[in-house]
Formats: sequence, C-alpha cells, structure tokens
Amino acid sequence: MSEGEELSLMKRAWKESKLMWIVAGPAIFTRFSTFGINVISQAFIGHIGSKQLAAFALVYTVLIRFANGILLGMASALATLCGQGYGAREYSMMGVYLQRSWIVLFVAAILLLPVFFFTSPIFKILGQEESITRVAGTISLWSIPIMFAFIVSFTCQTFLQSQSKNIVISFLAAFSIIIHVLFSWLLTMKFKLGITGAMTSTILAYWIPNIGQLIFITCGWCSETWKGFSFLAFKDLWPFFKLSLSSGAMLCLELWYNTILILLTGNMKNAEVEVDALSICLNINGWEMMIAFGFMAAASVRVSNELGRGSSRAAKFSIVVTVLTSFTIGFLLFLFFLFFRERLAYIFTSNKDVATAVRGLSPLLAVSILLNSVQPVLSGVAVGAGWQSIVAYVNIGCYYIIGIPVGVVLGKVFHWNVKGIWIGMLFGTLIQTIVLIVITYKTDWDKQVTIARKRVNRWSKVDRTDQETETNTSVN
Repeated sequence: MSEGEELSLMKRAWKESKLMWIVAGPAIFTRFSTFGINVISQAFIGHIGSKQLAAFALVYTVLIRFANGILLGMASALATLCGQGYGAREYSMMGVYLQRSWIVLFVAAILLLPVFFFTSPIFKILGQEESITRVAGTISLWSIPIMFAFIVSFTCQTFLQSQSKNIVISFLAAFSIIIHVLFSWLLTMKFKLGITGAMTSTILAYWIPNIGQLIFITCGWCSETWKGFSFLAFKDLWPFFKLSLSSGAMLCLELWYNTILILLTGNMKNAEVEVDALSICLNINGWEMMIAFGFMAAASVRVSNELGRGSSRAAKFSIVVTVLTSFTIGFLLFLFFLFFRERLAYIFTSNKDVATAVRGLSPLLAVSILLNSVQPVLSGVAVGAGWQSIVAYVNIGCYYIIGIPVGVVLGKVFHWNVKGIWIGMLFGTLIQTIVLIVITYKTDWDKQVTIARKRVNRWSKVDRTDQETETNTSVN
C-alpha cells in the first residue's frame, strides 16, 4: 500500500469513526443509563434482603428479559425500514412506520400480560424455591407498566437513531437516572417502603424519558419524518407484522439465552447463593453489553443508511470500523474484570458466600465480555441489512442445539454446576459469532444494495399513494 493510499484509508477510517460515534456515543450513554435503572433498583432491593434480591433477579433476568426480547426484537423491524428509508431520502413514510410499530408492539404486550399475572405458579413449575417465587409474583405485577414503557422507548429510540438524532435521548436518560437514584433512596431507605418504593421509582424512571421523546418527535423537532398521526398506520399491518415477527425471533433467541442459564441455576443446590452470584455476574456483563448494544445500534444505522443510499463500499467499511472499535473496548474490559474479580460483587451484596461464588465465575464473565464485544455488532449488521430471519435460524442452531445441551451435560452430568452450564452456553455464543463473521464476509454487498432499494421502493410507493389519497380526501 502506497503512502497516499494509506493516508486515504486513515481519512476514511476517521470519517467513518466520527459517523459511527455520532450514533454509538449517545446510544451507549443512553443504554448505560437505562440499564443503570435496573442495577440501581437491584442494589436497593439487595439491601432489603437476600430473598428479595433473588426474586428480583429472577423476574428481571427471566420475565423482563422475556418481554424485552420480544418487544425489542419486533422494534428492530423499524430499524431496518427507517434506516434504509432515511438513507434513500424517503422521509415521508417514516412516521407511519413508527405508528405501525406502536400498534404491533402494543398487541404483543397485551398477549404477554398472562405471564406477568401468573409468575409465581410459572416459576414453581420451573423448579424455583417457593419462598422466592412468592416475592417474584409481587415484583412481576409491578413490572407491567415497565413492559408497556418498552413499547414507546424502543420504537422512539429506533426512529430517532435512524436519523442520528439521539442526543435528546441521552439528556432524557441522564435526567431519568438522577430522578431514580433520588426516589429510590427516599422511598426505599428513608420511608422504608421496601419493594413498593423501589418499583414505584423504577416505573417513573422508565416513563419520564418516554414522555420527553414523544414530545420531541410530535412537536416539530422531526418535521421531515413526522407528518402527524395518520389512519394509514392501520393499513398494511400484516406485512409489517411479519417483518416484526422475524425481527423478534432473531433477538428473542439471543436475549433468552442467558435467561435459561438463570433457570438452570435455580434448580441446583444452594440456589439462592448461586442465583445471587450469577445475577451479579450477568449484571456486570450487562453493563458491558450496553456498550456492545450501542455499537449494535451504530452498525444497524450505518449499514442501513449506506445500503439505502446505494453505497455497498461504505456499508462494508462501516462494518469493519465498528467491529474493530467494539472489540478493542471489549478486550480492555476483559483484562479489567479478570483483575478485579469478586471485589465488584460487594457493590451489590455484603454476603461473603455470594462474593466468593462471584470470584469463581469471574474468568467466565471475562470471556463472555470478550465475545459480547463482537456478536451484538454483527447482529446490528443483520438488522441494518434486513437479515433477521436468517440470523434467527443461526441462533436456533448455535444456542439451542449446541450451547444449551453442552451446558446441561457439563453442569448436570459432569457436576460442574453453574460453571459447566455457562461454559456450554459460551461455546454456543462462540460458534454463533464465527458463523455470523463468515456470513458477513461472504455476503455480496452490491446485491444487498439492490435488495434494500427494492424494499424501500416497494414500501414507500404504497405509502406515498395512500398518503396522497388521504390528503385529497381530507381536502375534499
């Protein structure tokens, strides 16, 4: 490579890095803040009692992750359509897509309600301790408003990120977490309201930024892409639902993977200590995942925008820059958590047995962090390109045919307990990451540009005709 070409490559990398960080920076901060809501709630509940902490861990790692997976996954269909539409400068139909996503996700949330109402018996059937399931039943009822908050949060954030208008999301998230710390302390520690106080503060923390985002979108700050509420949102819902369903399947299969790890651990001896230790590790892992999810959002936006714009070369280059940046950060965190080990556990608990258990799981936590610095980014590429259905099949094979069976054999048959289960599931994640790397590398990106253009034209042509009809009808 000549000196001129090297300088040109460095300029391209710097330019792409700036474009990536415009999305990734605010997205990471926002996800840190949002995830921090759960961690703050867990920290305050952990000081109420060990049983309450275990119940909260079950509800949030199993139930909320279950609902989160479905709703976030279905919302990723909006990322494909809005991202490619914005890149192709087809702005007028993006607001209609947002409203359709609200409708589809609201119906999905209604169908999920029975799971929240019957949490205690469900956990009993799954083999969890009865004393823990009783508390979990109470927490799950308090979590219903949080599930509905996901609908507004996921869709509005996706809508704004596709336009690189996510600074406002960061400000709202920062304000929300400050309010959450204050109210959690007042309601839980000062007024001794226990779980009721902690969950009330959590609900407020989720809904405050949602109200701000709705005001920002509907009151003139997105004038190109939001044209007001429209009855067109109720038209052509079935094609939108099918795309949302394939998107939901892809992400659900990923997010539920760790849920199964918690459930398998809950059936072991000394479950309370094991669940507490594992939930702490998964929460620490979750902090790093927020960084990876920020890069996932950046990959999705950059790939979808460039495909919609018609530039396969720029799409490929954005993938390389985003993956390398995320991996570098993941490797540094890998070293950090290998060094600190159980010392971080005391942030969440004062129980020495739990901290000792966390120390034993720390090497697995570090490896998990390293893998998760790459895998979600590749999932973001899939969302940006519209490959959700393909990745769903990959996830089934790698996670549920390979990862979980290997984990069960190591944990139950070889008696490695939670370590064996986690090793098996990390093996599944490794295989899935390798498969996604191969798929991304071998993809014909020029063909993906053609597919994206056809998708944008097909959806925008129908919506443009409907918008003209609606406008003419209202004028007459």
